[in-house]
Amino acid sequence: MSFDNLDTLYRQVIMDHYKNPRNRGTLEQESVTIDMNNPTCGDRIELHLQIEDDIVTDAKFEGEGCSISMSSASMMTQAIKGKKKEDALKMSTIFSKMMLGEDVEDVEFDLGDIEALQGVTKFPARIKCATLAWKAMEKAVDADEEQ
Repeated sequence: MSFDNLDTLYRQVIMDHYKNPRNRGTLEQESVTIDMNNPTCGDRIELHLQIEDDIVTDAKFEGEGCSISMSSASMMTQAIKGKKKEDALKMSTIFSKMMLGEDVEDVEFDLGDIEALQGVTKFPARIKCATLAWKAMEKAVDADEEQ
């Protein structure tokens, strides 16, 4: 597949998650809730994680923002459901490395749709948009540790 076709596919995946977000909403059960925003561009997220026995059993988000931040939140919530907290944090580290343009080949997790966001590295101002939901998840896991 040529680079142009791959770039087009990635844009389509991002727009699909933006227009049809997965896991948008709040959790009925008790959950860890983290509010974060990116004052530079106005992106805002409220992340809800349900964690039982060190496993993320459910994840939802609400918020407003650009297509990058909202699609990243959608992809992140899909990716971490059912994962151990430790693995969710590892995924966040991998994602951060990807956003910095570092090689993330041979990772232990299938990144799935998340790989579509690797093109964000070409636009440094948008990296904070892509990482907002992931930083919120890290804070939520830390907050759960403190409970």
